[in-house]
Amino acid sequence: MRSNRRIRWAAVPVAVGLVIALAGCTQQQMNGWLPGTEETKDVTNHTSRVVGLWTTSWVVLLAVGLIVWGLIIWAAIVYRRRKGQTGLPVQMRYNMPLEIFYTIVPLILVLGFFAFTAKDQSAIEKPFDDPDATIHVYGKRWAWDFNYIDKDNPQDSVYYQGIQAQEEENGNGAIDESQLPTLYLPVGKKVEIELSSRDVDHSFWVIDFLYKKDMLPGKTNYEYFIPQKEGTYQGKCAELCGEYHSLMLFQVKVVSDSEYQQYLDTLREQGKVGLLGNEYDTNTNEPNNQAPVEASSENK
Repeated sequence: MRSNRRIRWAAVPVAVGLVIALAGCTQQQMNGWLPGTEETKDVTNHTSRVVGLWTTSWVVLLAVGLIVWGLIIWAAIVYRRRKGQTGLPVQMRYNMPLEIFYTIVPLILVLGFFAFTAKDQSAIEKPFDDPDATIHVYGKRWAWDFNYIDKDNPQDSVYYQGIQAQEEENGNGAIDESQLPTLYLPVGKKVEIELSSRDVDHSFWVIDFLYKKDMLPGKTNYEYFIPQKEGTYQGKCAELCGEYHSLMLFQVKVVSDSEYQQYLDTLREQGKVGLLGNEYDTNTNEPNNQAPVEASSENK
């Protein structure tokens, strides 16, 4: 009776502490400490799915951890050496129910995590049948090229050729954001991103989109999403790619469809019509690589 009463009294402060701790959770904690703020919540149609998978996984793992830690502490207290005891305690050789338990439970956890991860990954990676905007992104040391592809009229496609992020003079490492390569996306439209590399491994990461994908030489990867909130978002290369990897930055501007079309018209007016293709890749050992037309004509 005394033991049960002690347990109840001990449970009260623990329960109160949990209630206070959970009530005091910030939005960042509720978001699993992932990048983003309340303003960038649901910035694409996939971000809530990513947050849900991440935070649910940590809640389950934390619960498992608490149970395991509790069992370890309980065993250490209950089976501690008492005063006057000598030698080894009675050794337990077999306990089939216990062995089945610690075999089956981890298997269920692993299969559960795999099932939910595969389900969400399948939804995130599902291609659009008819995307509203298709952009081919090339990663290069240490900047980005963007091809805005018009699939109906390829000759009307336009491009943007970016340069490496520039540090402000006497700015203690501050970046001149006006010089950053900028990718424009139409809000509320189905976007398909094609990802390629011109040289080494890179990784395309728009931080608030909570998703990144590798850019590998000789291979094209894809992303599919719908931007849902207008604004300017920061992006970077997430794969160590050389000396100026930290300056391989870019911006994403999610704008209205009319503003997006206006930007494409601006590129046409600047004469940036056509596509920047594989001819500018610096990997000379890949099949079918050719020198750029301008370079070939100069060497004649």
